[in-house]
Amino acid sequence: MNTVAPPGSVPATGNLRIRSLEPLVPPARLCHVLPLGPDAAATIVAGRRDVERILAGDDPRLMVVVGPCSIHDPDAARDYAARLKALADRVADRVLVIMRVYFEKPRTTVGWKGLINDPHMDGTFDVATGLRLARSLLIEIAARGLPTATEFLEPITPQYIADTIVLGAIGARTTESPTHRQMASGLSMPVGFKNSTDGSLQAAIDAMQSARTPHSFLGIDNDGGTCVVSSTGNPWGVLMLRGGRSGSNYAPEVMLEARTKLEKAGLPPRIVVDCSHANSGKDHTRQAAVWHDVLEQRRGGDTSIVGMMLESNINPGSQPAHADRATLAYGVSITDACIGWDETEALVREAHDRLTA
Repeated sequence: MNTVAPPGSVPATGNLRIRSLEPLVPPARLCHVLPLGPDAAATIVAGRRDVERILAGDDPRLMVVVGPCSIHDPDAARDYAARLKALADRVADRVLVIMRVYFEKPRTTVGWKGLINDPHMDGTFDVATGLRLARSLLIEIAARGLPTATEFLEPITPQYIADTIVLGAIGARTTESPTHRQMASGLSMPVGFKNSTDGSLQAAIDAMQSARTPHSFLGIDNDGGTCVVSSTGNPWGVLMLRGGRSGSNYAPEVMLEARTKLEKAGLPPRIVVDCSHANSGKDHTRQAAVWHDVLEQRRGGDTSIVGMMLESNINPGSQPAHADRATLAYGVSITDACIGWDETEALVREAHDRLTA
């Protein structure tokens, strides 16, 4: 039944579909409660410098970003980080290992949106707890001496965790977004831009050019207040190839096309290949085949290939998300299927052994 507003009253026109508005702790407050210690800060500063040197061509090591598709169990993530740190130390002379620690999941339609958005996996969307868990875990991993990478999805999230990250990423679904390009222009770390879901390289290259430029845009300050953010531009961008709807895009001819497009755009010809997603046909058992192919291209002299990515967890495969954690298998992804730890270690060791110093 339609409701007629009383004479002289003004009908409501805003927030008609908003169920609630819940304030969050300001970024400065969370950073005060969970500060970076000297060991974690040293890891982050050194890690960013190492990535920049690799992107500049001054460090010949291969950058390897490896870890779960998404973090849902902080304890398992700590276990994984301990294993990865030991491996990273063994291969550090030829391989720079960075742990993939992704908390925000872009969804094509609907689904679990990640630890920050829904840490209890029950639809309660306890973002305050999610931010606290994410920041705490990132600081702990950095304090171990292991650098981390994450995808930035929500434009407000960086104010809470960006100071802990060594390598940022803008995903395939957001690389065309002006909001995310502006955000990347102000981030304090190097940023990878994935090609769009249709496989287009141009969208990511355009994003890299945009992010190198100063921008002014709406955001929040450290106290949580709405403000105009003015950035200086971020010179440290890199193209990330992850395939698309038309198939994979890591073949030598695609690498040549990518190098040509980057150089034509006045950008350094540096490429990171994601061995999962469309490059593996969304089949985690095929990541190794992509890894070997790209590694051979690198060994064959393609120095534009500066990094590779693997979706990896303690145990292989995937499982449905469930709020009852007792029903979940330990160390198994609840989003994209991952390879297990044993295969991960073997692939990283192989890269180390087959690459020249």
